[in-house]
Amino acid sequence: MTYLVVYESAFGNTREVAEAVAAGLGDGTDLVDVGSAPPLESLDVDLLVVGAPTHAFGMSRPQTREDAAGRGGHPPTTGIREWLDAAGSATLKVATFDTHTRKPNLPGTASRAAAKRLRALGCTMVAAPEKFWVHGDKGPLLDGEADRARTWAQGLL
Repeated sequence: MTYLVVYESAFGNTREVAEAVAAGLGDGTDLVDVGSAPPLESLDVDLLVVGAPTHAFGMSRPQTREDAAGRGGHPPTTGIREWLDAAGSATLKVATFDTHTRKPNLPGTASRAAAKRLRALGCTMVAAPEKFWVHGDKGPLLDGEADRARTWAQGLL
């Protein structure tokens, strides 16, 4: 089985969850930052997992990544939103997750927005979108979230 985890991270929290997800999926798992990800329609994997931080109630945009950089983050130039916008159709099995501030718990999630776009491209969701919690907008992850991400990933298999 081959698995791919594609993630976007500005402060490192989503990367940490993506690493835990990859560990939970085990052997045959590749982990790649969205800036280095191959086009969606070229992928040949048994499961694709897509992770992103929630910015302004959904997936990041150039303006929200610029804001994150101004607050000390290191966001990629291209986010999950643009990666999916550039994609052709695909018939992959997929799961999505995001990182989200616990307080305040604002509405909207990157994982639901990504799942909606992936379904529109022809992908099949194998699980409901999942949220992993961070302290404030910069993190770190709440205690136990990396372990929860590993367990969630194991449940995807």
